This record gives sequence, structure tokens and C-alpha cells, in this order.
Amino acid sequence: MAEAHQAVAFQFTVTPEGLDFHLSREAVRQLYLAGISSWKKRLVRAKNSFLTGVYPASPSSWMVVVMATAGSFYCQVDPSLGMIARIRHCLPESRLLSYESRTMVSTVIFSTGAWLSAVLLFRQALKLLLSYHGWMFEPHGKMSRSTRIWVALMKVLSIRKPLLYSFQTSLPKLPVPPVEATITRYLESVRPLMDDEKYSKMEALAKEFKEKTAPRLQKYLILKSWWTTNYVSDWWEQYIYLHGRSPLMVNSNYYAMDFLYVTPSHIQAARAGNMVHAILMYRRKLDRGEIPPMMALGIVPMCSYQSERMFNTTRIPGKETDTLLHLVDSKHLAVYHKGRFYKVWLYYGGQPLQPCDLELQFQRILDDPSPPQPGEERLAALTAGERVPWAEARARFFSHGKNKVSLDAIERAAFFLTLDEEEHGYVAGKEGCMDTYAKSLLHGQCYDRWFDKSFTLVVYKNGKLGANAEHSWADAPIIGHLWEFALATEKFQLGYTDRGHCRGEPNTQLAPPQRLQWDIPQECRDTIESSYRLAKALADDVDFCCFQFSEFGKGLIKKCRTSPDAFIQISLQLAHFRDKGCFCLTYEASMTRLFREGRTETVRSCTAESTAFVRSMGDARKTRAERQRLFKLAADKHQHMYRLAMTGAGIDRHLFCLYVVSRYLGIQSPFLAQVADDGYGVSYIIAGENLITFHVSSKFSSSETDSKRFGRNIRQAMLDIAELFDKPAEKAGK
Repeated sequence: MAEAHQAVAFQFTVTPEGLDFHLSREAVRQLYLAGISSWKKRLVRAKNSFLTGVYPASPSSWMVVVMATAGSFYCQVDPSLGMIARIRHCLPESRLLSYESRTMVSTVIFSTGAWLSAVLLFRQALKLLLSYHGWMFEPHGKMSRSTRIWVALMKVLSIRKPLLYSFQTSLPKLPVPPVEATITRYLESVRPLMDDEKYSKMEALAKEFKEKTAPRLQKYLILKSWWTTNYVSDWWEQYIYLHGRSPLMVNSNYYAMDFLYVTPSHIQAARAGNMVHAILMYRRKLDRGEIPPMMALGIVPMCSYQSERMFNTTRIPGKETDTLLHLVDSKHLAVYHKGRFYKVWLYYGGQPLQPCDLELQFQRILDDPSPPQPGEERLAALTAGERVPWAEARARFFSHGKNKVSLDAIERAAFFLTLDEEEHGYVAGKEGCMDTYAKSLLHGQCYDRWFDKSFTLVVYKNGKLGANAEHSWADAPIIGHLWEFALATEKFQLGYTDRGHCRGEPNTQLAPPQRLQWDIPQECRDTIESSYRLAKALADDVDFCCFQFSEFGKGLIKKCRTSPDAFIQISLQLAHFRDKGCFCLTYEASMTRLFREGRTETVRSCTAESTAFVRSMGDARKTRAERQRLFKLAADKHQHMYRLAMTGAGIDRHLFCLYVVSRYLGIQSPFLAQVADDGYGVSYIIAGENLITFHVSSKFSSSETDSKRFGRNIRQAMLDIAELFDKPAEKAGK
């Protein structure tokens, strides 16, 4: 109890003489240090906001302008053309300000105005330069004169090291593509999937839409693009994510895996301690804007706005639509272990806890023998089920008393941590280990992840870990950046002792983690159980196949003179045709972060060129040279479409926004109603020169799909295409 009392700043008792106060010096000291730390953080944020606002200029450049102007003025050269004298004349006369002092003040005012004007000019020039995307469409290894000039100007204007948000206001807006171009590309994308009769009907619908309905809808979109930062992103977040009433688990949330072949420590609490500390290090850099923005070619910045809601964010369920709760800061972590919820403070004395302190706190949770409270164990199943029952239960049972206090502790936490009782990870020679590992990260037991949190860190009993992320606040590359930083920091910077513990000596005087208290009535438990049954059925229907393709990687693919992404996408088309004997509409995610607040666009990978190549692979009359030529055409087509998507000329986001406008206006469009999916979900990670990890998902309830079968077809398709270019797998290791 001694540690618990330290957390109380003062106590009082009522005596016959009045109130008797007892101050805790240690608690007061901790409050003082926390206040100092908070003010330091505010000052750093204010400083970085200023530096971001004047980028590419700097405070030192302001000093240079002031000194140069003052020096010129006192050398009888007036660079202001009389403006300094006019400013001096407008200044009020005072005994405190001599003529010389007023002249100096006037010089500073003029210099500051000139400097700010230059800042605005440079930022506008930067915005114009960032609107140029011609570099993306030039052949690899070749650069036109205009692009060379553009590169030189970009290097000059961004010579100063940028902060995370330095380029935000200089990024161009996402353009609204012409309706004619979108419809043409749409028809082109569906042509390989339709016979002549169906395609003729689609052409007629498209023609009618283009001539009668689209012009009016397009005007509204163009108007929206003028007065909003991004004409797609707010509707995409609202209608695709937050308006969805189906479970987040499996349908929306995604996951990230640990190192495949390395486990830095097998001690669960130690691994959690180092990883949580590494994540807090990232959050500190994020808060200060010290993380450099992602850059294409090393000079073209990508939008960073999605990073703003990485921490202290929770999706709040609503009956009609969800909302995102985001806090500026959060000083605690919510932890789940064996059916119990805990609140763990992340700071002591205004400083983040060291990894050894966090290990101590997590070990205390692991050693806690107390059982779950009634209804507590499967409480998180509410976040795994449908949104409406969760919204109703939250309003009825978690809006007051101890339930509200405990729910606030979870929803207002920096992020969520699960100390999982299972053991997962890659084990050499163990068949299916990657499948169960991926499924565990995707849905767990359906009640041991808080699917509403921005992300849940999962640490398994054997020291392996992973993460489950909610999708509405950001896309996968944002979590990917955090994940790479945290894994690298944990392994190479923080490290472990020889026995696998976090380095350093823990502070044993820390107050132990706080058990969250619940009072869950039977009616609420029934709702929890109902959500659990629905989520369990959904999870059990996931047919997952996760495998490493190590025969070759991007190193050998580049020798085929094509991009690794195009190579894999065409391989997927070949694999699917062999798997089901037909082609299907295929979407590959692209990004539009070259524009302000850009998120994603889709590339329709099933093209006339790719289907022609796939058919040639089954046609014995086709020569190797002919297949190579068709593959090259398909790869070039795919890369061209990917570039179009990245530069704002994609199909699907434009059609989506036209559809939203049509609903607002009450307009029925048979053409827009055609926009619908089925089959496999495939993700892949190109990890180095000789490894590609594939993740294939489908549903057991579908009689047409089999994830393991499709995985085998992917592997064979990759090998067959490599062999086509005389790059067989066995040659990759030579």
C-alpha cells in the first residue's frame, strides 16, 4: 500500500478542530515535475509549429535579412526605397525611443515584412514545383531536361532539413479528373471481364451517364475541391469506414508481424517493456515533428497528416455512424491479460518510464492471480461485433459510474496492449505456424484485442509480438513506419541483458498497475455474448494461408527489367486464372499522398494486356519470345496505371465521389450502381532481395476458394514467369 499512497497528493480527515491536511511531498514533487514536462512539450510544439510554418526559410535567415538591411541603411543605401522612413514616421514619439532606436525598430519591422513576403513566395514556388509529376512517367534511368531543372529547383528550395509537417501546406490539392477520362478508363478495365453483349450494355449506360448525369455531378465535385483540402478523403473516411455497421474485426482491421527469424528476447514482460518504450520514443518524435517526412526520390514529400491520430485515438461506436476520439496527449496504457484490464502509467516524474520499469509493471500484471470480474473477460468482444449493439450497450451500461471510468481509461489510453497467453511465430519446419500466427493477429480470441483502438500491441507468451490496427484513422504504411522504427530501436538501440531482461535497474517504488473495475449487469453480459458468437463465427470462417517465397525476391525480378510490384501482380493474375479458370475484377491499393491529405486509390490490375499474357502461358502455340513481349506490355500497362493512380488520375475514388454526390442530390444512376467484389484477399511484403511474404485470405464458407490452393498457384506462377526470362529459381542463389 505504501506505493499506492505516493500517488495521492494530499489526504484530509475531519477532526473536532476542523480539516486536517496531510501533504505527500513525493506526490507534490511528481506533480511539479509533470507540470514542467508538460510546459516543455508545449514550448517545443510551439517552436516546431513556427519552424514548419516558415519552411523553407529559417530564423537564422530572418537575422541575415535584418542585418543586411540595417547594414545597407547605415551605409546610406536604402533597400526599402523609403519604407523604413515611413514606418519610423508612424511610430509614436517617446522619451524611451530615441531617433536611432526608432530607426532600428523600423528597420526590423521592414526586414520582417520583407522576410515573410519571401517566405510566402518560396512556399508558393514550392507548391508549384510539387504539382509537377512528369518525372513519374519518364523511362527508368532517363531524365528529360525539364525534369532535371525541376530536380535542381526542388533541391534548392528544400535544402534545409524538413520537419514532419514542413511541406504540408505546400502540397498540391488532389485534382478532380475529367469525367470522360474516368469513364474511358473504367470501360477499359471491365472489357476483359465481359462478353460482347454485356460490354455493349455497359457502354450504353456509360454513354448515357456521361451525357446526362455526370456534368451536373462533376460541377459539385469541382466546387468541393475548391473549398476543401481534399475532395475525397473526408467522404472516404466517413462513408467507407465510420458509416460501416459491420464488425471491424476481419472486415476492416489489419495486422503487422514481428521479425520472422529473430526473437530478441523470449521473456514476455521484457519484450513488452522494450517495445512499449520504443513506441513511446516514436510518439515523442511525432509530437515534436522530428520525424522526417517520407520522400519519393529523396526530394518529393508525401503527406503526413495521417500520422496525427496514431496515438491517443479510439473509434467510438454510434448507432448511425462512428466517430474518432483523439486526444492531444495520454499518459497511460490500457493492458489486457487473462480476462483482466489494467491501467499502467507511462510516466514518472514527468519522464517516460524506462524499459526495465515497464518490464516490472508488466511482470506484476502477469503475476497477478486475481480472476476476471463477472462479464470482464469477454468485454472486448463488443468491439469485435456489429457496431449498433456496441453503441447501444455503451450508451446504456458504460455512461456512468465505475464502468464509465474504466472505459475512459481504455479509450483515452495512448494505445492498447495485450499480454497474450498463447505462443505464436514462425517455427522452421512447423507447417501452418504462419497461418495461425496471422489469424491470431487478425482476430485473436475475438475478445482479447480492443479493435476500436488506433492499434493494439500484442505480445505473446514466448516473446513474439505483432499488432492489430484500426483502419479509419490511417492506412497501413503509416503503421508500417512506426513498426519499422520500433522493431529497429528495440533490437539495435535498447537491447537486452544476457538473460533476456531489459537493461537497467527498475524502480521498485513505482505504484503497481491499476485494475480497472467493472459492474456489468446480466443484460450487458448477454449483449457481450451475442457479439462474441457473431465475431467467433466470422473468425472461424477465415481461411488463411501465409507463406514465405524465398526462391527469389526483388533482386532477380529487377533483372527481368520490370518492377517487382508489376511482376507480382501479373503473377497473381496467372495464379487466379489457373485456380478458378477465369478472370475477375482485381484491385491493388495505391496511394495519393503526393497530394495534401491524400489516402489511397485503386489500380485495376486485370487488364487486356495482362489477360493476353496469361492466356499465352496456356497456349502451346505461343513462343517464349511472344510470351516475353506480352509480359512486357502487361507490366508497362500496370506501371502506367499505378502512376496515373498516384498522380490523381485514378478511376475508383472519382466514381465513389460522383456516387456520393448523386445520393445527396437524390439522383439514380444505373451506371454508378454497377460499381461492386468476391474471391481472395492477397497482401505481400517484399522483404529484401530474396524474400517475399504472401498473406492469402478467403472464406471457408465459399465453395469456390481455397487459400492454400491459391497460395500454391501463386508460388508456381512466380516460378513460371521467372523461368520465362531464363531466370529460374535455382539460378537466383548463384
